[in-house]
Amino acid sequence: MGTAQAKAGRREWIGLAVLVMVTLIISMDMTVLSYALPFITADLEPTSSQLLWITDVYAFVLAGLLIPMGTLGDRIGRRRLLMIGAAVFGAASVATALSTSPGMLIGTRAVMGAAGATLMPSTMSLIRNMFHDENERRAAIGLWAAGFSAGGVIGLVAGGALLQYFSWGTVFEINVPIMVLLLILAPLLLPEFRDPAAGRFDLLSTVLAFVAVLPTIWGIKQFAEHGADWPPVAGVVGGLVFLAVFVWRQRRLADPVIDVRLFRAPAFSAAVVMNVLANFALVGFMFFISQYLQLVLGLRPFTAGLWSLPAAAAAGVGAAVLAPVLAQRFRRAYVAAGGLLVGAAGCLVLAQVGDEVGLTQVVVGQALMTGGVAMVLTLSAELIVSTAPPERAGAAAGLSETGSQLGAALGVAILGSIGTFVYRQRLSGTAPDGVSADSWATARETLGGAVEESRTLTTAAADTLVALARAAFAAELRAAAVVAAGILLVTAVLAAVQLRNVGASVPGQDTSGGQGGPVTPAAAARPPADGSAAPDTDAATVDAAPVPVDTVPVGTVVEGADPAGAAPGPEVRIGPPTAAPAGTRPAHPVA
Repeated sequence: MGTAQAKAGRREWIGLAVLVMVTLIISMDMTVLSYALPFITADLEPTSSQLLWITDVYAFVLAGLLIPMGTLGDRIGRRRLLMIGAAVFGAASVATALSTSPGMLIGTRAVMGAAGATLMPSTMSLIRNMFHDENERRAAIGLWAAGFSAGGVIGLVAGGALLQYFSWGTVFEINVPIMVLLLILAPLLLPEFRDPAAGRFDLLSTVLAFVAVLPTIWGIKQFAEHGADWPPVAGVVGGLVFLAVFVWRQRRLADPVIDVRLFRAPAFSAAVVMNVLANFALVGFMFFISQYLQLVLGLRPFTAGLWSLPAAAAAGVGAAVLAPVLAQRFRRAYVAAGGLLVGAAGCLVLAQVGDEVGLTQVVVGQALMTGGVAMVLTLSAELIVSTAPPERAGAAAGLSETGSQLGAALGVAILGSIGTFVYRQRLSGTAPDGVSADSWATARETLGGAVEESRTLTTAAADTLVALARAAFAAELRAAAVVAAGILLVTAVLAAVQLRNVGASVPGQDTSGGQGGPVTPAAAARPPADGSAAPDTDAATVDAAPVPVDTVPVGTVVEGADPAGAAPGPEVRIGPPTAAPAGTRPAHPVA
């Protein structure tokens, strides 16, 4: 029978609070810039191209480096990489706040993105090492996901509040106290972990991962903003080519950055796909919400941010409360599909907004959507990190976050393109009386353009133009909401089918004495490949408890081990069926 896992103590839970704060800051930095852009434009006078890079370079660099940095943490130590990243992130935040030119601001934002790529997978993979009990780990990942989900909304509110009283640089300076706190508390609260038998860090794979992810996401976002053109198409095609080369290389390396054979495990592959599609619907549709609140309903930015707080609260409840509690009682398939159905219901509520009245639908629909999707993001993160071998948790966490970034970019691009088509179709007629052809052409591009053009017209013509544009945008939002609901419904079916054999216990992590012993890294039982001394105590003991002879072999994942006694589902082995001889490392963890 399986062995019970040790419970976390006060040190681990306080350490989790520090990790959640870091995650919150990373998420806030993706949105806090939104309200600062007008102030930055007035101060630094960037060109339109520079303004685009100021907005996007952080997310581009972060997405491109998530997988390599997660793998690097597995090799040099996850706590060490977290502290290096925190120091760089804090210093880059100060430099960003003090930027005196657009080029300097772009460069410092890029450095922040690179540092953020070290922080995100490190926080998630450290949770894998700090919480050995399945239920506690699920709750911890739920809190982590709640911090990330709420960070985007809090960034909007915090940015709006700071900019009312201080300069635009303060939206970056708020990062510094959290990073300093992390550097002080990390050695006291967080364990160190590294793969004691890791091979050399493959620099070529790191470059391939970066040039596969970055141009793909750049091309998708460019397509959403400027339509079909050869640069974004070339970016996507080039990224996919490099992705194919990256996968080809990983299949042939003895110590790959990402072992692509992990996707043979249905729970792992389903979790990655759920992560991408859930972020597709959530982030892609959030693109419309802020515009609707400000440009259709006429709310000020800070007020619009306040009306988004219920959605942040719902995300916290879904990720930190509902997902952990329900996953203890029901199969993952039911919980994930249920969360996705709640999210789809929220989209259908949002599909009822009107041209002039719709605040109630936005608040209720957004809360349902974010709460339901947050449940799914918690479950997918837990499955990805827990199903992968412990010594690969950093790389798996990087893959999870890369999927989130890719899904978000696809959502903005595809839903944005659908919305733009609907908007232009609604304004396809001739220009109203008093509106010039040039003003009408600008108004047909975006709602923001219509509002700007209305300021140059007479009162009657301006009112007519804005009313038509607002009605067209409301139709755009309704169409995007229906498409997002469809995506979530398809994902719910996928979750129900792909996770049907995964019981209420994480695969391979049953703590109730049923099928599936604890997953332990085979590498932890053998000396490092280079023949050096054994790792330090923290690294050697994390997730390296001995496996009794009557349990499942090391690394085995048994899906469908139902505590109620139901027959287990198909078995997927992650890791060798028996302990590897000392000094050797299997070519692939999945057999």
